[in-house]
Amino acid sequence: MSHKFKIKQMVRMKQPGVSDARLNSANVYEIIRLMPADQTGELSYRIRSGALERAVRESEIRDA
Repeated sequence: MSHKFKIKQMVRMKQPGVSDARLNSANVYEIIRLMPADQTGELSYRIRSGALERAVRESEIRDA
């Protein structure tokens, strides 16, 4: 299985969480690291926007 997104690609959250909504629901994140699949087999990423960095599953993000 290969990653859909690439390092340095800009993405958005499909459904922003509470902390994302406080910052800006239209926040754009940069893919900074491709991570292996989690326990469910879904591929993951590290994303960053400004000082905020987080891990997300592929199903949680979309193209910017």
